Amino acid sequence: MPHAPRDTRSRILAVLLSALFMSLLSVSIVNVALPSIQTSLNASNSAIQWALSGYSLALGVIMVAAGRAGDILGRGRIFLAGVVVFGLASAVSALAPDATVLDVGRFFMGFGAGLFTPQVGGLIQEHFRGFERARAFGAFGAVVGVAVGIGPTFGGFLIGALPGELGWRMTVGVNVPVAVAVVVLGCMWIPRDDGDRNREHLLRRLDPVGAALLGVAIVGVMLPFMLASQKPWAWWFLPGGLATLAVWWGWELALSHRGRGEPMVDPSLFRIPSFTLGSAMITVFFAGMTSVMVIEALFIQRGLGRSALVSGLVVLPAALAQVYSAPLAGRLVRTWGRKVVVWGLWINVLGLALIGAVALLLTDGGSVWWLVPASLPLGFGNGWVASPNQALTLREVPVSTGGTASGIMQTGQRIATAVGSAAVTGIFFHNVSDGYPRALVLSFTVICGFMVAALALSYVDERLARGTSLFDDVGDGGLDGKD
Repeated sequence: MPHAPRDTRSRILAVLLSALFMSLLSVSIVNVALPSIQTSLNASNSAIQWALSGYSLALGVIMVAAGRAGDILGRGRIFLAGVVVFGLASAVSALAPDATVLDVGRFFMGFGAGLFTPQVGGLIQEHFRGFERARAFGAFGAVVGVAVGIGPTFGGFLIGALPGELGWRMTVGVNVPVAVAVVVLGCMWIPRDDGDRNREHLLRRLDPVGAALLGVAIVGVMLPFMLASQKPWAWWFLPGGLATLAVWWGWELALSHRGRGEPMVDPSLFRIPSFTLGSAMITVFFAGMTSVMVIEALFIQRGLGRSALVSGLVVLPAALAQVYSAPLAGRLVRTWGRKVVVWGLWINVLGLALIGAVALLLTDGGSVWWLVPASLPLGFGNGWVASPNQALTLREVPVSTGGTASGIMQTGQRIATAVGSAAVTGIFFHNVSDGYPRALVLSFTVICGFMVAALALSYVDERLARGTSLFDDVGDGGLDGKD
């Protein structure tokens, strides 16, 4: 595909990031709305839990297959289809008369997000080259920071400002006009190639058996960590999930070696060190870091007795710090490479230590607002990890498999979020009886362990990259190419 002009690329990026913002906001905002939803719909704890779990599960199950479908059928088409599904499901969720309809709506919201999310990374890789690609991923990271940061605050505002149950319904319904705008503008601005229209080849290339096996495996791995706190029997899913994952990988290897079809995930992707190490690093990172705001919110609300709004306002400056640091990292990654990620991880370790120290001091009655400056390094560090890693990890990946590669990374992050959240929050609640500050410090110690593991992977990747210039276009595009 010809390289699009600069103004066209800017429009494409605006549409992509709007959709990304919408999907991430739907994750962060619903946590604040859950008590209101439960009261309004007279829902059980289990039904409410599925409003969260169903979204995450659908998102994780579909992403790799969606990335592959985008690579073959055309990323623009799959992106727009996903946004349509997401928008319709948001409308259903906002109008839900009971918890069952809400859970179904949230599941299809996750399904729609799973369709379009891998296309975002694939389309950025396809339409941006060199330094502009790094800057685009920097904007990607800034949007992540804004969506995650303002979600709780915005949700609390809607619930407090709007009468009755209208508040929580708007936390979901706000997606509808955004989705409409994204579809309209996407139809105008996002190029849609014809993709592979040969029906005889499609089944061979889409690998439906592999997609089904991977979907079952992801369900088996994620469910125990999402449900075990209320349903201990869910752990029985884990061995089956891991076994199915092994069967799936054997199937992909067999397809690759026999040449009778194309595997959904080309095993050769994992022979690219930067992709393998970068994907592993961000998976480990998400296993730890996604629990930070949850633990901090629990500490502020239950340990210090402050409101959800105060909790949201405390972490908001950290999110704004990420908005600043992510584009900065996008500029620095051209010359610093993986060192940007390494420094970001060290800054995160510093931030975790500062929050832990402040939490211990607050036992003597200090102000909760001391947590604001303590949390700032985390926001800044996150901006130096996620988006630079995305650019560096996809750097040597062929554009033709960009959607699949992005789907693999995103799926790893979803699984890591489920596993890490279960582990870290479990440690927190297990130690609450000894005081909330102690519970927070022990939880953050575990998160620091994840950061150390991520640092080790980043150091290995950085050493392997020495001698490889970031100014060389590798594969289909490096971080330095000129337009």
